[in-house]
Order: sequence, then structure tokens, then C-alpha cells
Amino acid sequence: MWPLVYGFLRSNARYVVFPVAVVIGVIGYNVENLVSSKYTPYNQSIIQQRIERQTSEAELTKINNATYENVLEKNLSESLRAKK
Repeated sequence: MWPLVYGFLRSNARYVVFPVAVVIGVIGYNVENLVSSKYTPYNQSIIQQRIERQTSEAELTKINNATYENVLEKNLSESLRAKK
């Protein structure tokens, strides 16, 4: 009897395994929906983040350009600045 069952399963494996795989997949999908968090926090779009970053960097460069007279004075130590 068992050799007949094994022979049937071997020749029709795709018809036996596919429904079992579908059932296991549906169960796994539903368990994952119950366990996982569905909340996705809001983020601004990448374009909006880029625009804000560029404007803040532009403001910083305006401030930095106003502070230093030229590039060579940017990293001068205090002792060298005092000799001026």
C-alpha cells in the first residue's frame, strides 16, 4: 500500500505541494500582519529636505563669508591674529 502512495506522491508532487505551500503562505501572511507594526512615520520628500538643507547651508556660507576677510585667515591661531 505504501509503495503505491509514495509512487502517487512522487509522480504528482506539484499537485500535492502547491496547495500545502499556499496554506502555509496564507497563515504566515496573516501572522505577520498581526505581529508587525503598520505605522509608517511621515517624512518630508527628498526634494523638500534637499531644498531646506541648501538654504541652511547658503545662510551659513553668508555668515562665514562675512566673518572672514579671506580664506587664509579662516584657520589662523589667536597668536597670529594678534600680531596683525
